[in-house]
Amino acid sequence: MKPALRQQLDRYTHRLAELDSLLADPSVMRDAAGFRALSREHQEVAGIVERRERHAQRERDLFAANEMAADPEMAEMAAEEIASARDELQRLEAELQRLLLPRDPDDARNAFLEIRAGTGGDESALFAGDLLRMYSRHAERQGWKLELVSASESDLGGYKEAVLRIEGPAASAGSLELGVFGWLRFESGGHRVQRVPATETQGRIHTSACTVAVLAEPDETQEVTLNPAELRIDTYRASGAGGQHVNKTDSAVRITHLPTGLVAECQDDRSQHRNKAKAMAVLAARLRDRERIEREAREAATRKGLVGSGDRSDRIRTYNFPQGRLTDHRINLTLYQLGAILDGDLSAVLRALVAAREAEQLAELEIGDR
Repeated sequence: MKPALRQQLDRYTHRLAELDSLLADPSVMRDAAGFRALSREHQEVAGIVERRERHAQRERDLFAANEMAADPEMAEMAAEEIASARDELQRLEAELQRLLLPRDPDDARNAFLEIRAGTGGDESALFAGDLLRMYSRHAERQGWKLELVSASESDLGGYKEAVLRIEGPAASAGSLELGVFGWLRFESGGHRVQRVPATETQGRIHTSACTVAVLAEPDETQEVTLNPAELRIDTYRASGAGGQHVNKTDSAVRITHLPTGLVAECQDDRSQHRNKAKAMAVLAARLRDRERIEREAREAATRKGLVGSGDRSDRIRTYNFPQGRLTDHRINLTLYQLGAILDGDLSAVLRALVAAREAEQLAELEIGDR
């Protein structure tokens, strides 16, 4: 194991002792939010220290097996133990390197997912509806809670725009625990579909596109502060299904952030107050995402990542219906499982994207160590 990695692991051992002491302090326990944050950190640090202790134990086992190998009667048993210890040490070191990679705190957060129809007219709006169903079905498979914040339907049953809020517990991605945003963050970008549209009378294949944006839901303690003087708040009557109520009250809310021109709206609730609160949350997430993208663009000015920045203009994926094929262009992933994927079985795609990001970070780490 490299000395630099051992030094990092020593710091985690010391940090675990600090966290044990803090979590036993009654004053810390009275702060619910702080206690939850420390508990999450304790879980992560304990996992690292546990692997580090196992690594140290297997190093001792390897040393003992090498000494045992000098005895002819024990040589065969020693050889088996040496091979086993080396294999496990290699695996543990790789796990520890992944666990020590830089973490984005947003990976643990819930997310807003926005889908917008692009080029292709009615067919693009129908494809936006397919994407909405795909992400909704995937959320159901994961046990995530889904809330439709706002939607603008097209004439043929698709969507010009839809905004979802997705909430759920963290789930394992190898050695990592990722929240909803951590799993979906690389869905941001341009999604292209190739198929014969329902509106096509001559059987020709058309190409249409939608854009997807995935935004981390801000933490309450870090949420963007919105200056009321910089906001224009409009109310209007909700449209779409909902019976007579939608034609009687101005319950829908649209909020415009004047300095940036960003707009958020919500009309899914009968309460104007609740719609305003949801729209404010979406606007805060969009402003925070804007800041994050600008920061990442500055940091990545000299290189372009394997997975990409998630820029909305990137064409990240193609859904080819005649071939039953999905291709993710960033990682050269091709799967002939389009039907299952559109039915919400996104796990193979998402895991491949997370693994690609991890591999890129490890490669950068190796370059930095040279």
